[in-house]
Amino acid sequence: MVRSPCINICEIERRSGLCRGCLRTVDEIMAWPTASEATRAALVAELATREIPRRRWFA
Repeated sequence: MVRSPCINICEIERRSGLCRGCLRTVDEIMAWPTASEATRAALVAELATREIPRRRWFA
């Protein structure tokens, strides 16, 4: 069973649309409960490649 990547830090970053805690989009979070094990596994694998872009304060 693929466990949810949620770590209870639930805040959507405005620019990227990703949760700061689990790096999923709102759509991915909402689809998780009904997603197949294969879909969940693929998403968890993809999350390892995601990051929230750092803000550039002085550009």
